[in-house]
Amino acid sequence: MSVPIDIAVTINGKPHRLSVAPNRVLADLLREDLQLTGCKIGCDQAVCGACTVLVEGRPTTACTTFAFELDGQSVVTIEGLGDGTAHRVQRAFLDNMAFQCGFCTPGMVLSVSALLERHPDPDEATIRLWLNANICRCTGYQMIIDAVRAAAAEVGDA
Repeated sequence: MSVPIDIAVTINGKPHRLSVAPNRVLADLLREDLQLTGCKIGCDQAVCGACTVLVEGRPTTACTTFAFELDGQSVVTIEGLGDGTAHRVQRAFLDNMAFQCGFCTPGMVLSVSALLERHPDPDEATIRLWLNANICRCTGYQMIIDAVRAAAAEVGDA
């Protein structure tokens, strides 16, 4: 039996003190312990991007990140994106019908929000590069690219 590790982590702006098993991954902590089920489990191998969350603003695969690694860090899940209203990327995904089944959407939205923080007006090559860590089996990606452009334009219009 392994000894739990105590961590202090901020999740969606709320501080948490948790004891986690050394082999506990972030995805299981979020989904099972905190009921934040927007983080989806797809491949369990950091390949599909469905479990993407933001750790210190960086897209991170929660299925292969150990919970103890988060001590002292900040995590944002799809449930914590925005300020209580739909985030501009979420609105752009809706307006551009950039999802079908929705399974990959939380990870995509978080990746895109991180992209736009770093590159407010990305070209298509940059968009595709950032989305290569997120697999969508439904949309064909053009609607997603359109949504990224719309979200970027929203900032330019503000």
